Amino acid sequence: MNMPSRQRMTRRDLLAMIGTAAGGSVMYQAATSLGYAAESGFKGPPGLSGAPKGTSVLILGAGVAGLVAAYELGRAGYKVQVLEYRDRPGGRAWTLRGGDEYTELGGYTQKVGFDQGHYLNPGPWRIPYHHRAVLHYCHELGVTLEPFFQVNYNAYVHSRDAFGGKPQRYRHVMADFHGHVAELLAKLGHKGGLDAEVSREDKEKLIEAMQDWGALDENYAYKASPLTSNRRGFEKDPGGGLSGEPVPSKPIDFSQLLQSGLWRAIGTGSGYEFQTALFQPVGGMDQIPRALAAQVKDKITYNAKVTEIAQDGGGVTVSHVDAQKGGAVRTDRADWCLCTIPLSILSQIPKNVSAEMDAAINAVPYEAALKIGLQFKRRFWEQDEEIYGGITYTDLPISVIGYPNSLYGSKGKGVLLGAYPWGPFAYEFAAMTPEERVRKAVEYGAKIHPQYPKEFDTGVAVAWHRVPWTLGCFGVWTEQSRAEHYQNLCQIDGRLLLAGEHASYLPAWQEGAIASSLDAITRLHQRVIAK
Repeated sequence: MNMPSRQRMTRRDLLAMIGTAAGGSVMYQAATSLGYAAESGFKGPPGLSGAPKGTSVLILGAGVAGLVAAYELGRAGYKVQVLEYRDRPGGRAWTLRGGDEYTELGGYTQKVGFDQGHYLNPGPWRIPYHHRAVLHYCHELGVTLEPFFQVNYNAYVHSRDAFGGKPQRYRHVMADFHGHVAELLAKLGHKGGLDAEVSREDKEKLIEAMQDWGALDENYAYKASPLTSNRRGFEKDPGGGLSGEPVPSKPIDFSQLLQSGLWRAIGTGSGYEFQTALFQPVGGMDQIPRALAAQVKDKITYNAKVTEIAQDGGGVTVSHVDAQKGGAVRTDRADWCLCTIPLSILSQIPKNVSAEMDAAINAVPYEAALKIGLQFKRRFWEQDEEIYGGITYTDLPISVIGYPNSLYGSKGKGVLLGAYPWGPFAYEFAAMTPEERVRKAVEYGAKIHPQYPKEFDTGVAVAWHRVPWTLGCFGVWTEQSRAEHYQNLCQIDGRLLLAGEHASYLPAWQEGAIASSLDAITRLHQRVIAK
């Protein structure tokens, strides 16, 4: 299948460009206005004391939002029951390992062939240090964490139209972009070009700062030298003995660098959500929901496909069937219901809610995204190219290559994130069979790593809008839709209220799901106490 040569600019692209040009703080403000970034307000688990004995809550969905709610409500003395569509907990906090099977819409079934110890996280794969709620439950429940590297200076940035399609090291592009910009500013300052903008004293400090920041020489030039090579790397690294003298590397010409567009990628690590430290659970992201589910295992009913939600003045009745076998409709009833089902699914389930909540549920579309995991016979990215963790960025349809942040230097096989496109490219990939998606990812990846075809072993591809239990990656809000519908979505509607990443200002993040869940059960508890 032919793919377009250019992808529309996404919000993430825009934010990366803002971060490159104006810095991380400006990028964060822009992201916040779009509903993509916000500091977690988590201060600790809610105080839910004084719950009336026997008060029951039915929770729909055993993703992290539903599991946290079940855990905290159960500890507070509520009678809790969880209905989960799948045969396992976690929702989008999902890990695929060797032997797993997954069937998407359309009937395509993939059996994962990864070797033991290797996996793909089709959903969330990283935890920022300021996502305090996620980290709280990891620490409380003993989920072991390890570092996740968003930025690896030795990984690549790549464009099919730049440098003959040859990938460039991230550090070369970043050091050279900063150096050339610093040289321009320093020389402009010396020529009086900044006199109208800053005081004489500030101008002198600015020029001094540019010299240091850009690794400029005594003439404020950015050119090949030991100083610049300490930023971008040497042509020949320092060594020992008679042949140990280093050879400086030559910076990329500024015009060539600007025209390449590769500078778009170097602002990613400045984003508030991607600044170090970041973490991942050892062994896969599903370690978090597994740990939560172990605390409430007697309260979860798996393979329960919700078919109707009906509430009245005394409680909520939920109808459901066996998601695997079908059969007779069963019902469960509780005093209250917390629904964490994605809005893309909830909008299709019959329910009696207010017109305002119904409109809110139907107002939030879900983003298309796709991840492809590729297992290779050896870890050539480490052995041949010295890339340990981090991400390579490209304008190819695969968008990124993510390197594993564990088992460094181990012999044998390894699994890369071979593709993570959003929007149009995700739809293009999803139109293929899973086998074709994997083959295309290998074909594209070979333009960056020529070892791909020889070393490829097996792969798996997950297109999120073809995942039956979510039909998309995450809820997409606009300023207008938030202003019109967000409050109505989060209000207690009779005996029903909602939670999940879609009911937060941290969409697409587990932190948003947990924050919304804790907020919901706190307000529910207050309502119960008041009654």
